[in-house]
Amino acid sequence: LQWSSPADAIERFKTQEIWFPPPQFYEFCRLCNFSSLWELQEFSSGRALEGCERWMPVMLSAPDGYIQLLPGDELYPEDPDYTGEKKIIMSTDKKVEDLLKEGSTFHRIVIKNINNLAVYVNIQAKYKHINPLMIKCDNSDYNSRL
Repeated sequence: LQWSSPADAIERFKTQEIWFPPPQFYEFCRLCNFSSLWELQEFSSGRALEGCERWMPVMLSAPDGYIQLLPGDELYPEDPDYTGEKKIIMSTDKKVEDLLKEGSTFHRIVIKNINNLAVYVNIQAKYKHINPLMIKCDNSDYNSRL
């Protein structure tokens, strides 16, 4: 067990010292917006009564990776399969990079492999939430608050 800042956890993920699944990677990227626990607590208490929405990532399979689509992304289905009963499989013949070049409204996690993730978000977060910093784990990271 080790206490780490979100930025430190992401750095350790990049070097493959630790691993966590894409939803936790996304949340660590959101936590990177805060420089202290006090700042996070202030944000949390300030938006606590705003509400929340149910999310279900929808996986899109591409020849060179996967994209976890999240609500607000232009490729996110209007009626997602929240229970898994429909067994909907989304796939495309386009490469991940082509989908990024062609698209304009992003809320997604791109998965090239188990240790190569990237968060792309340019939508306005609902309920006064804060978007994650956009971070890539392929040694060409960047931070943006689009």
